[in-house]
Formats: sequence, C-alpha cells, structure tokens
Amino acid sequence: MAKVALIQRELKRDKLVAKYAKKYEELKATANDAKKSDEERAVARLALQKLPRNANPTRQRNRCEITGRPRGTFRQFGLARAKVRELAFAGDIPGVTKASW
Repeated sequence: MAKVALIQRELKRDKLVAKYAKKYEELKATANDAKKSDEERAVARLALQKLPRNANPTRQRNRCEITGRPRGTFRQFGLARAKVRELAFAGDIPGVTKASW
C-alpha cells in the first residue's frame, strides 16, 4: 500500500489538471500555431510557464485504484499487475480468464 500522502498528492494534481485543462490547451495551441506571430507565440509560452507546475498533465502518475502502487499498472483496469492477477483468478474481472494452452 502506498503512503496516503502520495495518493493525496496525486488527487490534488488531478484536480489542478482538470481546473486548468481548457486554458492549458488554448495556450498550447497558440504556442504551437505557426500561423500566429512570433510575439503572440512568445506570450503564450510565457503564460504557460506561469501556470502552476502541477497543472501540466504530464506530471500525473497512473496509480492502482486499490493499493496506490505507481508502477506496473494496467490502464485498461486501473489496477496494479498483482491486483489484476489476484482479481482475475478470483473471477472478479469480467472477461479475463487464466491462459492455458
């Protein structure tokens, strides 16, 4: 089980990303638009830098919903590999069966 503080930090980042998502996308589009003038693009880049650091979506980390483990998480399930295995063997994940050949 991950520390509660790390899980809470990640939830805080999720909220910040959601809060600034629209503004972030607009500024990013302006900064990357070759049709805009250099001054407009520079202003957009400066505005991006002034946004909170944790408002950047790349700072988010996928964590297991149950344990909070940051590594080895399956995006499809939102669970760590150990929990996927455990729940699959128990039959709690629909459509997942143990391979045999």
